[in-house]
Amino acid sequence: MNLSIKPLTPELAANYFDFFENRAFTDDSPYRCYCQVYQMSKAQYQAMYDDAARNPGPASRAEAERQIANGILRGYLAFVDGLSIGWCNANDRANYPAEPVYDDTPFHAPADKREMAVICFEIAPEYRGKGVATALLQKVINDARVEGYNAVVGFPVMRDERYEWDCAGPIRLFEKAGFFKVLGKDGRMVMRKELRG
Repeated sequence: MNLSIKPLTPELAANYFDFFENRAFTDDSPYRCYCQVYQMSKAQYQAMYDDAARNPGPASRAEAERQIANGILRGYLAFVDGLSIGWCNANDRANYPAEPVYDDTPFHAPADKREMAVICFEIAPEYRGKGVATALLQKVINDARVEGYNAVVGFPVMRDERYEWDCAGPIRLFEKAGFFKVLGKDGRMVMRKELRG
């Protein structure tokens, strides 16, 4: 498999939307998204849907377009032979809202902590189980180390089997990469990999 991984930039927006609209959920998953919600506060989320009620249209896609253009939505796309087949939402923890849409997502941390958060993975069904998520996570770790981050933090959810709505990545993915559990609440784990000291 000729796998390559690239950071999301506005120039790759078309590849991003091609992945989410044509490959990400082709296994009859009930879930559809553009990974835009994690970067939104409760107030921003409500405003987006209030506006969508007044002006019907693809509100989630439009919000993701805005976030990519403004550098708010960050992460990595995985490609095989030029085709986007995977995604990892990864960003400085300070860039996630202190009051997120979902109360059980402790993604935010102050900028001075210099921590990178790994929020979400989505892999095209035919490429799952082939090491794509592992490669995406390793790219996040490598780049975070080069960029001077102190740690990378992940937020997997404890599950006995694969669940369509679970995009945080399995605990074993983080364990294989050297993360350790620092706390957990209501089934959501916080796992951490130190990059310094």
